[in-house]
Amino acid sequence: MSELVTGDAVVLDLRPARLPSRALAAAIDLAVVSCVFVLVSVVVGIASVTLDEAAVAAIGVGLFLLVLIGGPIAVETLSHGRSLGKLACGLRVVRDDGGPIRFRHALVRGAMGAVEILMTFGVVAAIASLVSARGRRLGDVFAGTLVIRERVSAKRSVAVPPPPPWLVGRFSQLDLSAVPDELWLAIRQYLTRMHQLDPGVGRSMAARLADELVTRTGIAPPQGIPAAAFLAAVVHERQARDARRVFAGAPGASSAAAPVPAGRQVESAGGAAGGAAGGTAGSVGTAGSAAGAAGSVGFAAPAGPVAPAGSGGAGASAGAAGPGAEEQKGAGGSSAGFAPPG
Repeated sequence: MSELVTGDAVVLDLRPARLPSRALAAAIDLAVVSCVFVLVSVVVGIASVTLDEAAVAAIGVGLFLLVLIGGPIAVETLSHGRSLGKLACGLRVVRDDGGPIRFRHALVRGAMGAVEILMTFGVVAAIASLVSARGRRLGDVFAGTLVIRERVSAKRSVAVPPPPPWLVGRFSQLDLSAVPDELWLAIRQYLTRMHQLDPGVGRSMAARLADELVTRTGIAPPQGIPAAAFLAAVVHERQARDARRVFAGAPGASSAAAPVPAGRQVESAGGAAGGAAGGTAGSVGTAGSAAGAAGSVGFAAPAGPVAPAGSGGAGASAGAAGPGAEEQKGAGGSSAGFAPPG
């Protein structure tokens, strides 16, 4: 089974599609697009019998660009990487970090596909896919995308842990456009594997990722926020934006993409001896709400007032990697929720 490995030797649970399945999906897509192109050409040819040869040639070029190139681009954009052939073969086009593609990704893939698939009868695409370790053709390399297999018999992937309730929604105004996909990938993989790392290595990795994220966004996190909690909160904000973009206009989309209220705290089946923590994003309830809970949220709120999310300054790096609040532990057991390494 093929797997991706990041630079930090962390396994990424995405299964790249190989040449046979991609070739079958491309053949289905080409068959459908060719049928549509022939039907449209016949209709346009009948309607343009009175035109001269130059106009007919111009119309033919326009149909080629519109149907054979623009059609796949539009389908991949609207379906978020699942054309008819990929749907039949259980494939999907995603970004390098596993997120949904956008119009610019589909545009680059479609433009390169016209050269390496249509004009060379797929020879260039087949060679590039065979040479690439992840089965990518040139369009995927230039667009920063990857075709993955969705229907695989594999272990359930580990989800990114949610941020502490008192951080949910605090970064809704943060500009994330300058953050590259490689950094998102490293952050997501750290969050899903942070409890498997050595405590010292985990803390240093979280601090380094948080510093780089602060450098890309230009805004430091609130003072006293642990680096791992800051990373989780920003990733949660990006996932919420992607969900709103994907499910825009769908029934119930607003409620699905809405952030969890900051005063809510999830407790395990064992129950907590104290009451549930309440309040808004700027304040948290008493620490006794997690006493004795085996699965309560792993971060307590900072002791003092939390600075606004937009506050910057010379202490940006220190704020991103600061020690923050202590992990809540119950009597006779440790917290099983979101907690910093070590």
